[in-house]
Amino acid sequence: MEHGPAEGVDERTAKDRFSSEEKRALDRLHQDIYQEIRHAAEAHRQTRKYMREWIKPGMSMIQICEELESTARRLIGENGLKAGLAFPTGCSRNHCAAHYTPNTGDTTVLEYDDVVKIDFGTHINGRIIDCAFTLHFNPRYDPLVKGVQEATEAGIKASGVDVRLCDVGAAVQEVMESHEVELDGQIYQVKPIRNLNGHSIGPYRIHAGKTVPIVKGGETTRMEENEFYAIETFGSTGRGQVHDDMDCSHYMKNFDQQFVPLRLQSSKQLLNVINKNFGTLAFCKRWLERAGASRYAMALKDLCDKGVVDAYPPLCDARGSYTAQFEHTILLRPTCKEVVSRGDDY
Repeated sequence: MEHGPAEGVDERTAKDRFSSEEKRALDRLHQDIYQEIRHAAEAHRQTRKYMREWIKPGMSMIQICEELESTARRLIGENGLKAGLAFPTGCSRNHCAAHYTPNTGDTTVLEYDDVVKIDFGTHINGRIIDCAFTLHFNPRYDPLVKGVQEATEAGIKASGVDVRLCDVGAAVQEVMESHEVELDGQIYQVKPIRNLNGHSIGPYRIHAGKTVPIVKGGETTRMEENEFYAIETFGSTGRGQVHDDMDCSHYMKNFDQQFVPLRLQSSKQLLNVINKNFGTLAFCKRWLERAGASRYAMALKDLCDKGVVDAYPPLCDARGSYTAQFEHTILLRPTCKEVVSRGDDY
């Protein structure tokens, strides 16, 4: 006989009442969105396939970013805010883990002994693919890179509808810490960078509010149906913790900021450029210049001081350490978990 729900059972059991036919119907409802994100993923795959062959030591970081960005813009069919790049090309090297892209005049060159994280995003109608890999030329870093790639795979495998975010973090940490790398006669356990994490993704919103830790502990909030997540892990031979360092290049409008009165004419003009070209997507100084902004330093500082725009400086571990990253975008469909950005490469 049918029983009512037991005392204390939470609503998640309601999900179990869906028949698979209902799940498939729900799946079909969202096909347009799924197609957009798959289209963005295909542009990402083709761009990185080309770039992985193209990037060589001795190239400048600006040259690498410009080649990647022009390739991705062409493949995605860049069209204002409807299709294009979702955030600046991260090409953080060695102890720098994230949020570095060269500013104009940066003469940094990629070296044979560098470990570089190539983190870039594409979008169609604000449906973002956030996906990254680590490139290295010296085989001594193989164990570090392999450890981080396997940890990302563990995070993807652990993810799913109703899964607690903290359980994903625990799975990632366990796999990552089982790896070690020998550099210059010293053995390092690969450490997850505990203050970096994956995140839910919303339309035109790269960090949509939920955090996917890469260490145990963390929040017991659950993943839900039809959410998009960036499952990303960072491993380090350093302290396993990053801090802000170096020149800032990455900026993004504050998603929740209501209207703020601006006194400076230059700030109003710059905000217009940002709204027109990037909306709530992240951008960098090179992209402001590409959009025609000049002498914008004071206006950008003013927008940051007023909380209209947030600055995201490079995130670095201890100098002399090496960091690696892998990341995929997953979609938790009613019927299955789709690793949208998966390719032949990773």
